[in-house]
Amino acid sequence: MSKEVKYHVQGFSCTSCAAQFEHNVNSLPGVEKAEVNFQASTITVIGNVTKKAVEQEGAFENLKLFQEDEQIERRSKWKSPVMWKTIVSGFFLVIGFMMQGLYGEGLLAIFFYTSSMLIGGHRLFLQGIKNLTQARFDMKTLMTIAVIGAAIIGEWGEGATVVFLFAISQMLETYSMERARKSIRSLFENTPKMARVWRNDAWMDADVKELAVGEIVMIRPGEKVTVDGKVIKGASSVNQAAITGESIPVEKQIGDTVFAGTLNEEGQLEVEITKRNEDSTLSKMMKLVEEAQAKRASAEAFIDRFAKVYTPIIIFIAILVAIIPPLAFGAEWSSWIYQGLAVLVVGCPCALVISTPVSIVTALGTAARQGVLIKGGIHLEEAGRIKAVAFDKTGTLTKGEPEVTDIWVEEHHNESECLRLIASLEQNSKHPLAVAIVHFAEQKIGHSFESVVDFQSETGKGIRGRVADTTYYVGSEAFIKQVTDLSEQAKEKIQKLKSEAKTVVILATKEQVIGLLALADSVREESKKLIGTLHQMGIRDTILLTGDHETSAHRIASQVGMTDVKANLLPNEKVSYVESIRKKGNHVAMVGDGVNDAAALATANVGIAMGGAGSDVALETADIVFMKDDLSKLPFTIQLSRKARTIIKQNITLSLVLKLLALMLVIPGWLTLWIAIIADMGATLLVTLNGLRLLNIRKLKLNGKHTK
Repeated sequence: MSKEVKYHVQGFSCTSCAAQFEHNVNSLPGVEKAEVNFQASTITVIGNVTKKAVEQEGAFENLKLFQEDEQIERRSKWKSPVMWKTIVSGFFLVIGFMMQGLYGEGLLAIFFYTSSMLIGGHRLFLQGIKNLTQARFDMKTLMTIAVIGAAIIGEWGEGATVVFLFAISQMLETYSMERARKSIRSLFENTPKMARVWRNDAWMDADVKELAVGEIVMIRPGEKVTVDGKVIKGASSVNQAAITGESIPVEKQIGDTVFAGTLNEEGQLEVEITKRNEDSTLSKMMKLVEEAQAKRASAEAFIDRFAKVYTPIIIFIAILVAIIPPLAFGAEWSSWIYQGLAVLVVGCPCALVISTPVSIVTALGTAARQGVLIKGGIHLEEAGRIKAVAFDKTGTLTKGEPEVTDIWVEEHHNESECLRLIASLEQNSKHPLAVAIVHFAEQKIGHSFESVVDFQSETGKGIRGRVADTTYYVGSEAFIKQVTDLSEQAKEKIQKLKSEAKTVVILATKEQVIGLLALADSVREESKKLIGTLHQMGIRDTILLTGDHETSAHRIASQVGMTDVKANLLPNEKVSYVESIRKKGNHVAMVGDGVNDAAALATANVGIAMGGAGSDVALETADIVFMKDDLSKLPFTIQLSRKARTIIKQNITLSLVLKLLALMLVIPGWLTLWIAIIADMGATLLVTLNGLRLLNIRKLKLNGKHTK
């Protein structure tokens, strides 16, 4: 029976190496399918084949495999066989130059040059020759032809130099990609493997993979939380940076949710498990980030397609350079064959193919560290093109919870009395309005509520109960009108509050209205600042799409400064409106909670969901997920995406321009193998360092000023 196994791969230096490894493994007997994810540095193998057999197919690049539950070996660069071979190769190269300087280019110098080439490049030659027999043309093919050709025409020293500098270039690529990948891996490493669980009337240690939903685990101070669950005993502050990107500790009490991988800082907690280890929020984040690295950006796909055409063209140009001057103009054959070999070296697409992956992996890691999950390079690119943003209202621009906004009382009554009586009647209700009223009362007047007897509730209308010897009624205008008459002042106040899209709760007795409270879904403090920042960034249109009525929608939109409002929308109407924006040629993002807005999120160029730490649906439905309900992540994400796109363009331009400048030296016959390999290595170094700059983005920069 076939099985599917995923391995982490250590040692990838370039996409062509990854493609060759994938090709080799797919050729193994018993393998049905093998797929490499270069950016995540993994290979998934379906079939019946051993780890040793798969690893053997990567011997050409000294690749090492680790199963998903294995700790990846952190080898010191000084213990790397590749490093030592490169050092020895360089040593023999220097000795060769010394021998040539002392005794001329005789057998002694050639011996050291040959030793340098074989030690530093034997894997390169084996793979290059194999590629030639299979008509596969990649950078190793180019380098093999160039080095062997240099030896044939007697340029042993330059051939050895090409091998040595190419090895250094490959190590630089490996280092840069590993550093970029490490920025992502560091988020998820060192999660607890064991947990302290209550079983058989005692605490015992158990593998987190064996824990079941409903079991109780203990989290001591200073330990990482082992599971997703609900606190049933104790209180503490928990650093949730691994999930939300926010390092400020969050207070946790009985009933609160905690997440695996977060750090318990102070108190001891007992937690009831609500999700199995493989279903935890952190596990899902790890899976999504890995999948994101497999979703290639359009720029990356283009470069890969271009490289497949580019390499044969370079070989063709090199042949023309080598034969046309001697045949057409009687030039010296050895000189122009040398020039042709130099063209092969300078045409090596190392810098070109690494220019995009290193930038994308680095950007994805930077975003993940800030609590932003971007599900692939394609979504990273799209976020940088956004010109319009549509928002859901509830839970996005607003808190999604009602808050008391107004208190009004009739003459001869006071606000505290009114608030105390309403809260006393509402204190046992779980209705969102009741919860908001009681919470507000506790803040204003403390817990000094009255005892209520003969309590009755009429669903959807109101409640009543007796305090001391008086029966009080709390409810809507329609409910209170059945009890008593409203004064003109009360009617005017109610009408005014309703015009502001507020919900009115009235307190009355049989004889009179005492007072009323108004509640509304309050705007997030950061919403207005967010919209202003987006406009400052050049986002032309900010649109509110909501199923709420016109008055409420326009009130929220005017408060935060949005450019357009569409109210009373059904979910399918939100989809239609997003489609209409796209048809106008605008790149549009839709921001919502990922639940009620799933269809609209899928329709937009980029669907963005908030609150992924508490919502499996948000993690699944959106292209980009903010793990915390933090709107400031939106400008950060757009800025990061724009920066990544700029760096990718810079890298592609830089690698092509440097190669073009080096190729121009062919015209006067000045191109040497030295210049060719230095141009190639220099381009590779520059694009990798440029891509790694994305690791350092922490704050949004607008008009030359940094903002948090």
